[in-house]
Amino acid sequence: MKEKVIVVFGVSGSGKSTIGKLLAERLDISFKDADDYHPKANVDKMAGGNPLNDADRKPWLETLAQEMEAWSKNSGAVLACSALKESYRKLLSQKVTPQWVYLEGSFELLKSRLDNRKGHFFNSELLQSQLDTLEEPDYGIHVSIEPSPEAIVDEIVKKL
Repeated sequence: MKEKVIVVFGVSGSGKSTIGKLLAERLDISFKDADDYHPKANVDKMAGGNPLNDADRKPWLETLAQEMEAWSKNSGAVLACSALKESYRKLLSQKVTPQWVYLEGSFELLKSRLDNRKGHFFNSELLQSQLDTLEEPDYGIHVSIEPSPEAIVDEIVKKL
């Protein structure tokens, strides 16, 4: 059986890493964080309070697509990635067709999570730019971020 790649996506603060790690653990496959694949220039730009543009993201997304192909040939993986635009998701899907899991929540909940997060390069002032960029998909598994992480993972596993 060909192993799956599951992409857990949404704006910053939606819980991609938390949910992705729990889901990977539950499915007994690797967890990968797309942020770990950003070139230093992208991290520095975001840390300086500047949102990335499509030119900044393209090489990063191409790298992720190659990695996803490799993961799909091995034991599979859960990837936490913002994947805000349809064009980004198409780029990520060029080598494998992942299962998409979209984490959705209100501006107020997302902002409160970001304001309480420590030690991350993304700050809440960039949230609106991500929401403005977000193109919600009409496919994949859509999950509210309001329940506990464990309840969210339970719902995802049921829908997989």
